[in-house]
Amino acid sequence: MIVHRGADLDRAAVLEVAAGAPVGLAPALLAAVRDRRSAVLAALEEGGPVYGVTTGTGAMAGVALDARARAAHQGNLVVGRAVGSAPWLTVEQSRAVLAVRLRTFLHPEAGVSAELCARLASLLDERVHPCVPRRGNGAAGEIIPLAHVGAVLLGAGATLDGRRAGPFAFGAKEGIAVLEGVPVATALATVAVRDAARLLDRCEVVLAASAEVLRASPDPFVPGLARGDDDLGAVHDRLRELRPAPAVHGLQAPVSVRVAPVALAVARRRVRALAAAADRALEGVTDSPAFLGGGFTGTAGFAGTELAADSDALAAALLHVADTSVARTHRALDPRCTGLPAQLSPEPGAQAGLVAVHKRAVGVAHRLRRFAVPALPGAVETSLGQEDVQSFGLEAAECLAEVTDGLREVLAVELLAVHRARLLRGGPGGVGGEAAELLDAVAAALGDDVADRPYGRDVEVLTDLLARP
Repeated sequence: MIVHRGADLDRAAVLEVAAGAPVGLAPALLAAVRDRRSAVLAALEEGGPVYGVTTGTGAMAGVALDARARAAHQGNLVVGRAVGSAPWLTVEQSRAVLAVRLRTFLHPEAGVSAELCARLASLLDERVHPCVPRRGNGAAGEIIPLAHVGAVLLGAGATLDGRRAGPFAFGAKEGIAVLEGVPVATALATVAVRDAARLLDRCEVVLAASAEVLRASPDPFVPGLARGDDDLGAVHDRLRELRPAPAVHGLQAPVSVRVAPVALAVARRRVRALAAAADRALEGVTDSPAFLGGGFTGTAGFAGTELAADSDALAAALLHVADTSVARTHRALDPRCTGLPAQLSPEPGAQAGLVAVHKRAVGVAHRLRRFAVPALPGAVETSLGQEDVQSFGLEAAECLAEVTDGLREVLAVELLAVHRARLLRGGPGGVGGEAAELLDAVAAALGDDVADRPYGRDVEVLTDLLARP
């Protein structure tokens, strides 16, 4: 991938880079970076204090640095703040962080050198992936995880695969630039948006198949019921396509079937909100100090408030989707809803069927409630009071990832119940399209044995199946 302007590294491109695509920087782009760098250096020569360049940082911002201290300051800023430890971000996430950091360095207000931008690109090309801590960031911004990135840029620091780059020295303002902004939260949001959108597609497919097992009335999905809500209308349209010839028993579908499309529509809106927040973070001014109007300006670009808030909101929405899945699985074990043997057992009483599998889903959903508590509230003062509010964007991202993984797990349990019901019923059911394809894949993976066995293996197989693109 050749980057001709910063905007080329949009969310889609960040995901390509995260998946392993190399990055090249066009000569004209590097020339523009060099021109801006010259202006930054000229402004620094004019004198006057510049935060983090000629002074200390945080509570030590009032400490002026002499020439000797300035020479080592940009590297020291990074080394002393790399205080995190495992668990680390994955290779994909680490690459996404590097890609987003590169995007923000290409903004004119960053004022870093073309050599530093090329260094970031070379880390990606050479697959040098920094060990970036996924938790334990109590700063107002992201200085702890970004210090780990900075240490690898310098040629030191831990990497996920043991590869290292050669030595590199930060110039004036470059160390503080590495530590500023929200590239980690932005990168994690970009990956989370993709994962959540894919999983919601799967949720609609499993919902249609589950509704068929329950012989639920399709009345809640008829055209016209989603007036004023295009997202809900799209879910209804897809459910009708996935279940073109429904078998129906009873006047009313279980509530967990009727409200699921609303839950999915809400979750899709939350996905779009987080995507928009990531787009704004990619384009926004995140440096502090930022080089604007020929001078240096302190900003709040290091605060990932919106990313944290939207990650929190998406986590809560996905948890509600998980709750509907757990409830539908319980209904599938009830012969009053399905007309099938209790607990989907071939011999009720003699064999357990899926009763304990449903209990697993209940336990997973209960655990997820702890991760749906918003991370954004909870200011704690640090840096002797200089930093008196935090957004906890990394914590919000971690909670969102936990909820996404948990939703996939409970959805696998529901899919196992659907598969078992189809075997006991002895027919394919009235689903089509992607629903039929998914159920065929499940049948190929699990076979047609309905006797009790260690069902945890089945859940693991189906969880992996649902995670595939």
